[in-house]
Amino acid sequence: MKVAVGVTGGISAYKAAELVRELQQKGLEVQVIMTAHAQEFIRPLTFAALTGQKVITQMFSSQQQEANIESAIEHIAVAQSIDLLIVAPATADVLAKMAQGIADDFLTTLYLATKAPVIVAPAMNVNMWEHPATQENIERLRQRGVHVVEPDSGYLACGMTGPGRLASTGAIIERVAEVLGLRQDLKGEVVLVTAGPTREAIDPIRYISNRSSGKMGYALAEAAQRRGARTVLVSGPTALHPPEGTELIPVTTAAEMRAAVLEWFPKATVIIKAAAVADFRPQKTTLQKIRKANKPLSLVLEPTEDILSEIVRQKEDRIVIGFAAETENLVASARAKLKAKHLDLIVANDVSQAESGIDSDFNTVTLLGCNGLEKHLPRLRKIEVANEILNEVVNLRSHGKTGKPRSR
Repeated sequence: MKVAVGVTGGISAYKAAELVRELQQKGLEVQVIMTAHAQEFIRPLTFAALTGQKVITQMFSSQQQEANIESAIEHIAVAQSIDLLIVAPATADVLAKMAQGIADDFLTTLYLATKAPVIVAPAMNVNMWEHPATQENIERLRQRGVHVVEPDSGYLACGMTGPGRLASTGAIIERVAEVLGLRQDLKGEVVLVTAGPTREAIDPIRYISNRSSGKMGYALAEAAQRRGARTVLVSGPTALHPPEGTELIPVTTAAEMRAAVLEWFPKATVIIKAAAVADFRPQKTTLQKIRKANKPLSLVLEPTEDILSEIVRQKEDRIVIGFAAETENLVASARAKLKAKHLDLIVANDVSQAESGIDSDFNTVTLLGCNGLEKHLPRLRKIEVANEILNEVVNLRSHGKTGKPRSR
């Protein structure tokens, strides 16, 4: 995994070197970006020596022999390659630019260009930190899903005392582990995830399906794998590549998905049904293409297998999680499904919003649990939603769901 560390101009910039080293010890590849002001406090050579990589210090190369096109699009290449952006220390200036969408250097342009999660660790004078403008900017970033590691209180370089010191490296690393799901709190679990749509053939050319990109299920598989679980991904047709380390079982129809789930069910300790299984299939499938005619065509449909209900009847001490994709009455509809299906947790997915849900990299969900949990999450990247769901798996295990993992 690769993270970008943005270093901005403050006295605590030197602490970023320790942060980079700790990130590397976690097995992460680190790319450092420095603002012009940061270079007044610590030299790029320090980070180059630590990372073994070029430190990005400006938007465009000053060397005429380098291709302009290469330097012009470098921020896009970095934006697409990273799994996380960390800005530490984050000055009042860079926080204001991020909040307002100003992109006047490499770091702020990278922030706008990346879809990876973002962590900021502010550091500044206490009066600057407590100023209403800074607090409004912080709140705006939080609303956009940026993770904020609050500054520590204490004696500051300016001689004042109060909040404004860069948070400890340990606190920043802890947030990184939380956001990326680097904790091994699912070690020993066997997590079975279903993802994507199923297709039910009408003829050799046409089929019935549900809309699904598979992104949420694949994010769940990736997050579970990172957190130490053995992960099995039963996937309908998608354009996605399976996360490294997961065991992929490709299927097409609801019947094939049912067979795969039931085959792996005895070994699984956690089952997450994120697939959009087609609810109906044609009673008859023709062997030849149905020719178009200028008259109505009638199809007789029959319901497909209810895989979720079938596995819940034999769940024993397994944790079973379902999804409810809704366009209205989100919580009420999901709560009814939670009760009817006897689930441990259901993810109520609001797919009516244009900027989240199906085909998007983001989701806006509410988590409902059999223990009374009702947790409304803001619009988050699907990998972040996945980790929130897995956090509840850990909570369920620690509060009574203590069944031992099956042998593998």
